[in-house]
Amino acid sequence: MVASSHPLASEIGLQILQQGGTAVDAAIAANATLGLSEPHMCGMGGDLFAIVWSAENSQLYGLNASGRSPASLDYESLRNRLQDEGHSSIPMQGLSSVSVPGAVDGWFELHKRFGSLKFQELLEPVIEAAENGFKVTPVIAGEWQQFSDREKTSELGSFHDTYRPQGRAPSNGEVFRNADLANAYRLIAQEGRAGFYQGELAEHICDFMAAEGGYLRREDFTSHRSDWVMPLSVKYRGCDVYELPPNGQGLAALQMLSMMEGFDMKSAGFQSSEAMHFIIEAKKLAFEDRARFYADPDFSPAPLEALISSSYARERAKLISTQAAQEVEAGDAVLRQSDTVYLTTADSRGNMVSLIQSIFHPFGSAVVVPGSGFALQNRGLLFSMDPQHPNVYTPGKRPFQTIIPGFIMRDGKPFISFGVMGGDMQPQGHAQVISNILDFDMDLQDAGDVLRWRHDGSTQPTGKYDESLKDGGKLILEEGFSQELVDELQKRGHQLGEDDMGFGFGGYQAIMVKQSGGYTGATENRKDGCVMAY
Repeated sequence: MVASSHPLASEIGLQILQQGGTAVDAAIAANATLGLSEPHMCGMGGDLFAIVWSAENSQLYGLNASGRSPASLDYESLRNRLQDEGHSSIPMQGLSSVSVPGAVDGWFELHKRFGSLKFQELLEPVIEAAENGFKVTPVIAGEWQQFSDREKTSELGSFHDTYRPQGRAPSNGEVFRNADLANAYRLIAQEGRAGFYQGELAEHICDFMAAEGGYLRREDFTSHRSDWVMPLSVKYRGCDVYELPPNGQGLAALQMLSMMEGFDMKSAGFQSSEAMHFIIEAKKLAFEDRARFYADPDFSPAPLEALISSSYARERAKLISTQAAQEVEAGDAVLRQSDTVYLTTADSRGNMVSLIQSIFHPFGSAVVVPGSGFALQNRGLLFSMDPQHPNVYTPGKRPFQTIIPGFIMRDGKPFISFGVMGGDMQPQGHAQVISNILDFDMDLQDAGDVLRWRHDGSTQPTGKYDESLKDGGKLILEEGFSQELVDELQKRGHQLGEDDMGFGFGGYQAIMVKQSGGYTGATENRKDGCVMAY
């Protein structure tokens, strides 16, 4: 089974499974396809995180395939450049926000350990689709137009040649081709990982960077590595929920669930004001810890065990009253010490993959190196410029990451592989979906389709170390909640805001292992995705 946010990606992933490929093989092929069909969200210029269940070893594996900042750019030089350009923080677009792309190395790490087909076979279908074209789907067409229109002034590289070939974004149902991306995929299919990090592509990207005033150099590519990491878990309603450790934000979902474990969500009632109030307040508390502690562990290790401990959760949950908190600070967990597109796959052997991959903001840095066919990510803007902050910019450091894959085990066996893509929405979406399934007994599809909420305004890991939430933030409700509920939430002190993104409630995909054998899948109605199985 393959569940992804685009039919072509699910189709190609399923084709790989039918050829005898593993769940990892299918995930790589589907991810490469999304880089073609959903280019404003993901691609070879971005990073990747994955959780893999290996049926052979009966073990969960975590992969952090995120890239690092340029080794040649020190803090002082970056600060001086930002000041000269009139910025107080790293800007969303342009060369200063580009870090080393980690996704391709992630593909090869996953394939080396869990793949069965030759790597070339995984890219053959997407190379053909890139050359011959595919029909753009409705949701993606709208997003493509919205965000590529925003980049009309971008003059760096070949953004417009690649993504606005007719002087505009492709419309719904229109055929789109990307010959440059086909060539880039063909190169790594032939030359392997070295084709991206040591060969022609790396040289081409770094030559462009040097010529345009960017900072990535050949050494940044040749020295890049992914890290296999131990997934972290908390117990929730008898199940073990797994996320990856920082530099991602998956820990925030676990912190929310740890606080929710001590509250009777089911008795409070599905989307009652009482239940929603508690989980929103738990989010505020978890996100202040996120802003204070989450960073690259090679530079600033977070007190992981303390942050997700039941004792710390109980202490933090005591701060939740019947009224919405306006001022929220990080806890002192550090004193108790002794982290877009999502897809999931499952094969006939019982292997499962939960994979998320992104270039961060739509079209990333908006920098497309001529001839490459893909945009470079802008993850670098997720560094803080406060020297006291654990997430402060440092050469060779991984920035804070928003993308998080999720996995649930039940009775020591794989249960659900899932994700909810979408920036700060992701931990909030994980907690809501998990609660829908484990508290309110929803099936896999309904758990993602029901209305969602998002809380904005929490302190960000990109700000100052001593910042904290002072104004309560804003609660964004998806259209359709009852006026009665809205009124009750406002009486509790929640301030409502508008969803200025228009689709800011995430995008959910999931695969569940059925007790009777086999799988059931889900793909929500906010995306163009589908589930395919055989």
